[in-house]
Amino acid sequence: MKGIAVTLFVLLYALVTMFGLGPVLLADGSRSERMMTLAVVVVIYICITIAMWRTLTWLKRRS
Repeated sequence: MKGIAVTLFVLLYALVTMFGLGPVLLADGSRSERMMTLAVVVVIYICITIAMWRTLTWLKRRS
């Protein structure tokens, strides 16, 4: 079960990196637009990290 959870979170990190950081690095918008997108991407990374930590902790206590 832990392996499935880790695989899911790795997939989520990869998707956020591909679809989140791509527009930040390659966008032709204004600097403030890219910074706003970067802030949103960082918040998403933080949320995924907290969810992963809680899930792995829950799985460890459950077994």
